[in-house]
Amino acid sequence: MQAKETLFADLVQGRAQQFQVPLYQRTYSWTEKQLRQLWTDILEQAELLESGEKASTHFLGSVVLAPSPQNEATFPRWLVVDGQQRLTTLSLALAAIRDHIADGEPDEAERIDEEYLINKRKNGSDRFRLLPTQADRAQFAAYIRGPLSEQASGGAVAAAYGFFRRKLVEAADPAAPQDVLRIEEAITSRLTLVAVTAERADNVHRIFESLNNTGLKLSQADLLRNYLFMRLPTRGERIYETYWLPLQDSLSNDELEQLMWLQLVLDGDDRVRRQDLYAAQQQRFERGEVSEAEIEAYIRELYRRGALFHRLLHPEEEANKAVRAHLHRLDTWQAQVTHPALMLLLDRRERGELDSTDTARAMSYVESFLVRRMMCRVPTNNLNRIFQAVPGQLPLDVAVADGLHQLLSAENRFWPDDDELREKVRAAPFYKFGRGHQRKMVLQRLEESYEHPEPVDFAAAQLTIEHIMPQSPGDEWLRMLSEDVVDGESAEDLHSGLQHTLGNLTLTAVNSELSNHPFERKQDLLQGSHLEMNRRIAATERWGADEIRTRANELADRAIALWPAPLRGVGRAERSRDWNLAHQVLAALPHGTWTSYGDLAAFIGSGAQAVGNHLANTPGVANAYRVLTAEGKVSDGFRWTPQDVGGDVRARLSADGVRFTANGAADPAQRLSADELASLVGEADGEEDAAQRAPESQGEETRADRFYAQLVAENSDERRFFRRLVAHDSPETVDAVRALFAHWEELGGSIHWVGNDTMSSAFLTLGETIAPGRLIAPMSLMPGAGWAGWAHVDFQILAAHKPFTDHALRTEFLRRLNELEGVDLQERKPGPDPRFQLSVLEKNRNRELLVETLTWFRDRWESRGTD
Repeated sequence: MQAKETLFADLVQGRAQQFQVPLYQRTYSWTEKQLRQLWTDILEQAELLESGEKASTHFLGSVVLAPSPQNEATFPRWLVVDGQQRLTTLSLALAAIRDHIADGEPDEAERIDEEYLINKRKNGSDRFRLLPTQADRAQFAAYIRGPLSEQASGGAVAAAYGFFRRKLVEAADPAAPQDVLRIEEAITSRLTLVAVTAERADNVHRIFESLNNTGLKLSQADLLRNYLFMRLPTRGERIYETYWLPLQDSLSNDELEQLMWLQLVLDGDDRVRRQDLYAAQQQRFERGEVSEAEIEAYIRELYRRGALFHRLLHPEEEANKAVRAHLHRLDTWQAQVTHPALMLLLDRRERGELDSTDTARAMSYVESFLVRRMMCRVPTNNLNRIFQAVPGQLPLDVAVADGLHQLLSAENRFWPDDDELREKVRAAPFYKFGRGHQRKMVLQRLEESYEHPEPVDFAAAQLTIEHIMPQSPGDEWLRMLSEDVVDGESAEDLHSGLQHTLGNLTLTAVNSELSNHPFERKQDLLQGSHLEMNRRIAATERWGADEIRTRANELADRAIALWPAPLRGVGRAERSRDWNLAHQVLAALPHGTWTSYGDLAAFIGSGAQAVGNHLANTPGVANAYRVLTAEGKVSDGFRWTPQDVGGDVRARLSADGVRFTANGAADPAQRLSADELASLVGEADGEEDAAQRAPESQGEETRADRFYAQLVAENSDERRFFRRLVAHDSPETVDAVRALFAHWEELGGSIHWVGNDTMSSAFLTLGETIAPGRLIAPMSLMPGAGWAGWAHVDFQILAAHKPFTDHALRTEFLRRLNELEGVDLQERKPGPDPRFQLSVLEKNRNRELLVETLTWFRDRWESRGTD
């Protein structure tokens, strides 16, 4: 290898030659960010030329070249192993300069063309000094042949050419003109490159790998593509055109990488991680001498399976109605973790090993496995391993659908049976399980099971989950519940245990109108619903504990019919996992907090008496003494187990930061409700992906420990927020804030907690990630410290986020907020954030108006890409 510093002019000028970007290279991908930086560097060098200063040149980067197999003595051809992005960009910049001056200075335009862009005496593809990869070739060639409208075609090549044409127009501004030919000179003679030239015997792929290891950011798919096409010296062009280019056009780079990983999994590798895809596939090919025919067979199979994978990503393209419905629901569930099993089923169907009826039946087992586990709160952190193992572990002596049913029913798969599902539907807090879109899908499927003659178009309907008995019940609701209490429990305990169960939940498009109204008012609204489940609720005379449990039994029957059960005798799930969940949440109790038997029972879907019996008879349960009665007293039946340290319970609680009131009860402000317990060990959205990314050397216990520790850290700001809110605002305000947060999450929003020793805030946010333009907060709530709390609206920050850069939208947002009684906000710029007291939310009507306003805000935000 030889390396030397050179200029663009020295590299490409002189006799006829060509720089070929190989098939294995990624397509041109520079964005305006890189183009702007390059343009700044070019203008800086042009200004130095204009002033006559002899400053140092600007180093642009390296170019790695290798002799092309098509090389000729009279016409050198070079493979661009690295540096194609720079060479393509500089060529497009020079083409833009040529076209910019063509009318006024045609001779100079011709000179630029002949010196840098074309081989004048060559024809066809040989005419171009730079020949990009096939995917970019036609568009690049069109711009090199002559000027094209920026709108003539899309893509990164067109965008780069259009960028330089616009910048050259700006540079010709009469107020501050810049010499275009000085800009050309800066590009060709002031930007230096290090040209590394490999000999024919050098291993070009090893060079490429080395470059990647030292900073060139290539994906696993990029590396594997490079490897494959470097090993196809004679068949590469045909294979690229026939298989690879159509595959690349139908899938994004990330999707293509996932398909390559799935190909390994389908071929039986049930341990490979996606980040090890390249190394694993390379190792397979290098076990022996692999011919071009074998690599072609691999790419041809990837192409065939690419069509199947595209169907997973776009279920509407599936022809069979039943299979399409299952694919659509699993896509809605965001069940990418099941792709190995789904790909196997589609693959076996295409091979003729099962028909569409059996394919749909097999997919029903996959759907049931996910749904039943979510409804019964089975942890999700081993789903990747379960489904990745399906292709390699599927029984060979039974039909595919039956084999999958058997495999998912096996020991330690934890697929809940009918009895467990019925128990959880009746008693467990379904509203706190899974993710919001998954809960909605379960309710949607239950509604569809009524087979109403005029079914609802769920895709068009704006439905949210509604608590029929509200989360913040008024006096009328509590009086109704008091008629149902037994065994000394209170109406509040009954409400806590039933409010989030499936029997008390439905779907509605009028969530804000239903709000916390008495049941009679809700009946009127539900009666007019198009949903059969709502009409049945409206036909009920009252809505208390008995009615909620009766409806839960009905929904359990429907769930059992919709989602098939596991096979008996293959293996059953452990029944102890609910107590394991209780143990985990007690271990995660933060300093200075306690909970009640009723709260813990509502959290795990059990009964207060059962919780008390379990804690009394189970040694070694961390923080068991911090479970008190609803009044904050140590239970009369509390006893230390022989294995526990023991001691005075009050003294242990005080040492843990629990305060006591004058009557000897634990401070109610430090009590964690069932909802707050759920926040300590709730399902994290990224848990499945995190499990896949975790190193194999990281054991299950360590991974779980890290997960729970992270949740405790994340939620400490939430507890700090509510402790301060309870300390300085009325109980009615605290309940109103909790209700607002619940409504916001039902709208698809999130709560981001921020805090330290002196302040706490809760931001109502929308968006996917915390990045510019991707996350927005219509308001933040801040408890006081010796004063009442406030809600803040930062209009200046909103003004930087589309679509609220439109002043008319900000004004409308302000007007809607000012409809709340006691709110009078003014947009000040500069000035303090507009704000109103949180106590305003105590009034039901104010809370309804705010939810309507936030719904309007969400709709504007979600439509920002289409308006």
